[in-house]
Amino acid sequence: MLLTITTTHQPATDLGYLLHKNPARLQTLEVAAGQAHIFYPEATAERCTVALLLDVDPIGLVRNHRGPAGEGFALEQYVNDRPYVASSFFSAALSKAFNTAMNGTCKDRPELPEQLLPLEATVAVIPATSAEQLGSLFSPLGYTVETEAHPLDPTVPEWGNSRYYTLRLRHTGLRLRDMLSHLYVLIPVLDRGDKHYWVNREEAEKLLRRGGEWLPQHPAREFITRRYLRFAEYVNPTLERLLAGDEAATDDLPIPAEAEADTTAGPLSLPEAAAGPAERLSLHDLRLDRVAEEISRLGAKRVLDLGCGEGKLVRRLLKAAHIEHILALDVSWRELERAQQRLHVAEMPPRQRERLTLTQGSVLYHDPRLAGYDAAAVVEVIEHLDESRLTAFEQVVFARARPGAVLVTTPNADYNQRYETLSAGEYRHEDHRFEWTRAQFAEWAAGVAGRHGYRVRIEPLGPEVAEVGAPSQLAVFEQ
Repeated sequence: MLLTITTTHQPATDLGYLLHKNPARLQTLEVAAGQAHIFYPEATAERCTVALLLDVDPIGLVRNHRGPAGEGFALEQYVNDRPYVASSFFSAALSKAFNTAMNGTCKDRPELPEQLLPLEATVAVIPATSAEQLGSLFSPLGYTVETEAHPLDPTVPEWGNSRYYTLRLRHTGLRLRDMLSHLYVLIPVLDRGDKHYWVNREEAEKLLRRGGEWLPQHPAREFITRRYLRFAEYVNPTLERLLAGDEAATDDLPIPAEAEADTTAGPLSLPEAAAGPAERLSLHDLRLDRVAEEISRLGAKRVLDLGCGEGKLVRRLLKAAHIEHILALDVSWRELERAQQRLHVAEMPPRQRERLTLTQGSVLYHDPRLAGYDAAAVVEVIEHLDESRLTAFEQVVFARARPGAVLVTTPNADYNQRYETLSAGEYRHEDHRFEWTRAQFAEWAAGVAGRHGYRVRIEPLGPEVAEVGAPSQLAVFEQ
């Protein structure tokens, strides 16, 4: 990962004072992701450039559990874009390398931090859904934005461009600490849901500290805050603090879970035609509420939550007194640990604790523990599987486990055209292997039901729009 910052302020070598880094020597810092190297490719009175090069150790990240878990996809833990593409790792290195400058401190030249300088910054590789998205984040801050797209494979031009860009920013007069704060906040926003550190109240305070001066006026402030903090328990209070006293704050419609929690790199908000002013639930909450409601209607006493994640559906099911036992399964051990924490399993009364089993496993391999249940919930799971593996999923759930009812939700690809930041053929989440139209989902569901002795009905999830339907879809299979 490489960032360069250039100024033509006279004398340009004042940049060294501002950064508290001597242009005459290379400096290396140990950071969580590897090593950060600081050096000056050019340093004259007319022009000065500083470079921050982050040398990520992908093996160390896995061995020391400092990066995303990647359980179930072992090769991806070692073969990925982390060493090259700007991410939250880079923001952490930026803060450590240039902390003095970001705080506006310059002992030798105390007047320098407040000076407006001509500045240029180049981020060698950054992910984005489009060049327009990069412009929507940086242009409102006064930058001239230039982007260079990179092809998936230069030898196969028909494959088109990748999601990676070189980003160049120019500003005619800006404090250096402001540019550093903009980069510090906005680089993690473009992480596409793969934030590389634990999000907590401390991260909310960091966002307020680094973005408090400029974020309240930014037109994409809600998207930035949601993508930076990920979880509503931190997002909503932070937005309230940012917008306190801001009369221009709007009562925006809710953002679908794919943008709010962990997915696409674009600001996906429900279009105005899709929901009324009273529509306050996120799409993700709506899905979970509807599935929990249907499980109650079925009178299921023993329930499977397949792909339980951090336990949001489990929390709803535990409130239903008629449910005697819930087996919640996920392939990721890290997600299960998070579920234990969020559900406060250790503090549960013994009888409540006996109602819940959190266990690691896969929906692609036969597991005798899954037999004997009244209902199974499979919420936003199948699209994360390769289509070629759906036959295995079908055998595990419908042929072997055979719960009395199976509830499957998945995005509706017909609706994707409503999201302005999604290009044609692009999925809502980078880990989605496919997204089905309503017709494709109905065909698959009918085939599964016919092969295994179930009847099936399909219903829309979320506000419907003529011709494209609702943003998500639910299939209820019953024996």
